[in-house]
Amino acid sequence: MEDVKQQPLNLPAGYNWANLNLEDDKEAEELYVLLTKNYVEDDDAMFRFDYSVPFVRWALLPPGQHPEWLVAVRGGKKQSLYGFIGAIPVTMMVNGKEKQMAEINFLCVHKKLRANRLAPVLI
Repeated sequence: MEDVKQQPLNLPAGYNWANLNLEDDKEAEELYVLLTKNYVEDDDAMFRFDYSVPFVRWALLPPGQHPEWLVAVRGGKKQSLYGFIGAIPVTMMVNGKEKQMAEINFLCVHKKLRANRLAPVLI
């Protein structure tokens, strides 16, 4: 744990780190729109997942959730949502011992920022 950086990496000018509160309807809807328009799609952009707000809340707000594990990138004059990565706590068995870990899900970067290599920064 001591090797984990305590300060977040720098973002391109005009963008900043934020945490999402998925209990807030407006923020949950923002994440829904980001995922609907920018999450997994096929090469022809004809197939895309369409997760509902209730499903996203169910997946990212389990008991024991850490609010600081719902990390977003915002930017522009309106502080729009341009990137997101979420994690939930899980218990795993490693060599016969229980370990507390994070399960990552919903890594998403707005199409306009993909050339900026924002995904590795989020990870």
